[in-house]
Order: sequence, then C-alpha cells, then structure tokens
Amino acid sequence: MKLDWNQYIGKVMNITMLENYGVVYGKEKGEHPTFYEIVFKTGTLIQDYDDGLLLDSNRDGKLFKVFVPYGSIKCVEIF
Repeated sequence: MKLDWNQYIGKVMNITMLENYGVVYGKEKGEHPTFYEIVFKTGTLIQDYDDGLLLDSNRDGKLFKVFVPYGSIKCVEIF
C-alpha cells in the first residue's frame, strides 16, 4: 500500500526510526565519542519524495531540514 503523503503537508510528525545511530564527540581533546541511538525525528512535513520525507524542524532555536528515507521509518504519528 502506498500512502499519499501530500494530504499531510504542513502537519507536525513524530517519526519513530528503525535502528539508526549517531555520535557526539566530547569537548576535551582525546575524550572518547559517545554513541547513541536516534529513536525519533520530529518536524513539519514540507515535501514527500519517491524515497523519503522532508521535514522542517527546530532544535535549540535553529531551523533546519531533515530528510528521512522511507526505509528507516518504523512508525509515524501525525498531528
């Protein structure tokens, strides 16, 4: 089944991700990096593509765009 994402453009989404990992490096030189699991992405849907969704998001007062490939989506909550 293919979902028509165009009907949700402008809606806020919480996307639960499949296994996906990130890394944060410490501020001190030589400090070991910390790996963490990225469990969700949140933002306003601004565009859908053949291979994923583009979200407009805000973190720490900064605006940015996030592309989420369909293959990494486990679940989507739409508000």
